[in-house]
Formats: sequence, structure tokens, C-alpha cells
Amino acid sequence: MNADFWNTQRETALSILNQKGWLGLADVCAGLRQTVPHYQWVGIYWMNNAEQALHLGPFAGTETEHRVIPYGRGICGQVALSGQTFEVPDVWAQDNYLACSMETKAELVVPIYRGTELIGQIDIDSHYLDPFTAEDEELLRSIAEAVGALPEAAAIG
Repeated sequence: MNADFWNTQRETALSILNQKGWLGLADVCAGLRQTVPHYQWVGIYWMNNAEQALHLGPFAGTETEHRVIPYGRGICGQVALSGQTFEVPDVWAQDNYLACSMETKAELVVPIYRGTELIGQIDIDSHYLDPFTAEDEELLRSIAEAVGALPEAAAIG
């Protein structure tokens, strides 16, 4: 996948968010899943600091039983504590992995901030070992920044 591919993904996602705002989040998830060959599940988890748990927001892919994830559990729960991007090339080599699907082989989680406050994360599952590149992370960070800047983001946390 070349630079034009990644630029198109970014432009499309940001255009959806500019046009639809918060209501476009499900469309962004679906669009990424449909167009990026190694994204089999794309979802957004929101922080709930009162419960110390992540709550599943919009997503595209197979249903998951992990609709609420305690901070610290699994890859997403670890990102909730660290606030840092976490790429796992082989989820089955991770001690603290919550399996959403037996087909998932890799995961990439990028935090969403509103200013300096961590409010959520974009979670990508792939059925391929070690599929993620710097371009994946760059794309998801730009989307995360746009989501964090939406007015509705002020109500999360």
C-alpha cells in the first residue's frame, strides 16, 4: 500500500468526521474495515473513569463480548492505564490478552485524547501476524486527534 492509499484513508475519515461529527464515528469504523485489507475489526472504546472501565462505542466487525473492559485488562485496558499506543504483532504471545476472536492474530490500539485527557481509544484487530506499519499508526493517530477535537468529546471520561 502506497502513500496515496494512506492519504485517501485519512482524507476520507476526516471528511466523514467534518461532515457528520460524532454521528460519523460508525461510518469511519466501517470504512476502515472495508478498505484496509488487514483490519478485520475496528472499534472505539470510551473511558469511564468512575467505573475504571472502557465502554465499547461504535465498531465494525464481528460482535464482541468485551463491551466493558476494566482498566488494566487486555491490550485496551493496558492502554487505558498507560495512555500510549500499543502494537501487538502476535496477540497469542501476550500474557494479558483478551481474545475477542480466535482468528485475531495482531492488535493495534491508539489512544484518543481531548487536550491532555485520555478519553478513549481506537482498537484494530487483524487476522494477520505483524501486519501493522508506521502508516497504520499515523492514520489512526490523525483520526484519534480529530475525534478528540469533536465537541461531544468533552462529555467523555
